[in-house]
Amino acid sequence: MIVDRTKTAKDILGNPNYLAISYGGYREKSRDIQPTIQQLKEDMKILSAMGIKILRTYNVQLQQVPNLLIAISQLNDEDPSFEMYMMLGAWIDCHNAWSEHAPNHEVESEHNADEIDRAVALTKQYPDIVKIIAVGNEAMVRWATNYFVRPHVILKWVGHLQDLKKNGDLPKDLWITSSDDFSSWGGGDPSYHCEDLTSLINTVDYISMHTYPMHNSHYNPGFWLVPESEANFSNKEKIESGMERALEFATKQYQGVSDYIKSLGIDKPVHIGETGWATISNGPYGADGSKAADEYKSGKYYRLIREWSKKEQVSCFYFEAFDEQWKDATNPLGSENHFGLINLKGEAKYAIWNLVDEGNFNGLTRDGRSITKTFNGQREDLLLEALIPPLAVR
Repeated sequence: MIVDRTKTAKDILGNPNYLAISYGGYREKSRDIQPTIQQLKEDMKILSAMGIKILRTYNVQLQQVPNLLIAISQLNDEDPSFEMYMMLGAWIDCHNAWSEHAPNHEVESEHNADEIDRAVALTKQYPDIVKIIAVGNEAMVRWATNYFVRPHVILKWVGHLQDLKKNGDLPKDLWITSSDDFSSWGGGDPSYHCEDLTSLINTVDYISMHTYPMHNSHYNPGFWLVPESEANFSNKEKIESGMERALEFATKQYQGVSDYIKSLGIDKPVHIGETGWATISNGPYGADGSKAADEYKSGKYYRLIREWSKKEQVSCFYFEAFDEQWKDATNPLGSENHFGLINLKGEAKYAIWNLVDEGNFNGLTRDGRSITKTFNGQREDLLLEALIPPLAVR
């Protein structure tokens, strides 16, 4: 089968046949060691075997994304039936972000213009692969204290890219968005509501919002704690009920964004740019904290959010494809290192054990390892490590 690569973002976003995922291919504890094109091709074959057809990336400051585009292009040439598209992220910072100086959230970084230029150049070079550009990642939410900017900065660059489309300098069917926390899109704290945000919502082609019930099991635990009415449930029932509440929490945040946009009289698609669930945490989500992070719960959340998003025809860029240990390099058991569906040993986590059983990964390897199942596929051993959510205190 020869793939029609003229499909647009409008064709693939919200299409249940085009599963989406957030992707980083870093294997080592530092991004100074970039994945090779061959490693990236291995990853793309694995993701394709999972049914993934849309990737989300985060920046074009490093070589990973240019090499990833080369890798996908080579796979397209080698196999006319191979199909993978990209939501290309352009990283946006404030002045003095990630430096020894105090971040100035009222002024943008002088590096943003170059980042946008790189994103434009790659999109023009690979229009058959790049179908979406996202300006910034959680760049407007105030808890991103190292780097957040005000909405007018995101609006400026989204408007710039839309002008390039109008002038024929970018494909007219390319969709432009920003990928940010649900609150940044007006779905929660009303202090985010402002004229610049309204203008931004009018200017993007769709809304890419983030929701993380796992993080909120610590920061906003009301939904997560076992209610008194369930105190006599079995341990497994407490976990199952907690995960249903986690799904409800996420979908309410989605609905909050959708409702806010409609309240402005604006009609724009809303998709999930990020959501996920860590499998390990020695911090606030682990055994000494909210008891949310383990592989059983991660698998349940993955299946629940996929089922919901398919039913509602909402794209969900699940976070993330593979574990990446650079994110918390000095703390191997930190949750940020363990959001992947496949770990660094090439083991598929519980969320996708079924794909191993079905033979989807037969003949595929990652760094020389065949894709096998965690816990040697023993569900009883998996359940032994499942943590019971805490009881609500009256």
